[in-house]
Amino acid sequence: MQNVQENTHSPDARISRRGLMASAAAAAVAISAGTSTARAATPSKKFKLKYAPNFGMFRQHAGNDPIDQIKFMADQGFTAIFDNGLMGKPQDLVAKIVKELARLDMDLGPFVLQGIGGKSFVTNDKEIRRNIIKKVKDGVEFAKRANAKWALMVPGQFDTGLEWDYQTANVIDNLRYCAEICEPSGLVIVLEPLNAWTNHPGLFLTKIPQAYMICRAVNSPSVKIVDDIYHQQITEGNLIPNIDMAWSEIASFHLGDNPGRKEPTTGEINYKNIFKHIYDKGYKGVLCMEHGRSKRGKEGEMAVIEAYRACDDF
Repeated sequence: MQNVQENTHSPDARISRRGLMASAAAAAVAISAGTSTARAATPSKKFKLKYAPNFGMFRQHAGNDPIDQIKFMADQGFTAIFDNGLMGKPQDLVAKIVKELARLDMDLGPFVLQGIGGKSFVTNDKEIRRNIIKKVKDGVEFAKRANAKWALMVPGQFDTGLEWDYQTANVIDNLRYCAEICEPSGLVIVLEPLNAWTNHPGLFLTKIPQAYMICRAVNSPSVKIVDDIYHQQITEGNLIPNIDMAWSEIASFHLGDNPGRKEPTTGEINYKNIFKHIYDKGYKGVLCMEHGRSKRGKEGEMAVIEAYRACDDF
């Protein structure tokens, strides 16, 4: 058989070599930027569940503009975002965020309506109740502008001078006033139990069974639970059984591994099993990525995405 050698001096060969060198250079630039040509050119497959990054999670890749950050999240396969401080942002920026989320068919997780405060919900003080009612009315109006479905509230600190069961009754009564305001609009208040050991000593609401009891007593579709997996691993563990027991009252989740409160796979929580479990139960809501990153810079941002890819692979 005759050996056929490439004519390396032909015009076609020179063009082929130039194209190959250009492709190699482009790949080198992409690698030096901390990404790949495939990831830059082609949007990633959507995640099975609605994991929701917050603004700033991918700033090194997407820049400081919130709209550019939303676009980057969508390109990586995320179908939701969350922003605890959304209510405090300028109205024109909120409008732009809402428009971009609608364009990309992305959901918005709970915004914070009431964070950690004083002895608000545990008392039957009439002035405090008036303030709670006003806050919830403001939240309903904001939710209409933001196209938001959920607003997060923390019942505040417990009272060392009042019997615990009276405090529970007062929390239930105050939430019934809130529910009455929210129900016509469809806004859902989600109550967040927080751990008393590492982050938030002195708070009234700390456990999922406690939140479940309160929601059942309020008995409203507008008062539910946000199950923060990080906090509950610290407070009580038994994560999947508690999810099952309180399932009818859980409307949202917060995420973060323990110890360290970084992305899944960095601690002791088996997030792959948890995600599969709630996916199999038919969960359609948002899971807010309320955690930090285990590494700095673009490497850390890509580590977050890769962790969620690994845990979503079930």
